Amino acid sequence: MTNDVALGNLSDMASSPQRLDPDRRRRRAELLAALADAKAARHRTHPERLRGARIRELIAVRRRRVVS
Repeated sequence: MTNDVALGNLSDMASSPQRLDPDRRRRRAELLAALADAKAARHRTHPERLRGARIRELIAVRRRRVVS
């Protein structure tokens, strides 16, 4: 019986996502911006990582096309 109640609550949560408060939204935006800056800096200092990531992504896209 408790499982049914828990599943009902989960389905309710999925249908109506909670809105983030303005402070949390601002902090999240700042964190995402900082992560993007760090990633850009890493690619500037280690361009071979970027090249490897691009190649891996191309391989993955081709595999998805073949499988689909």
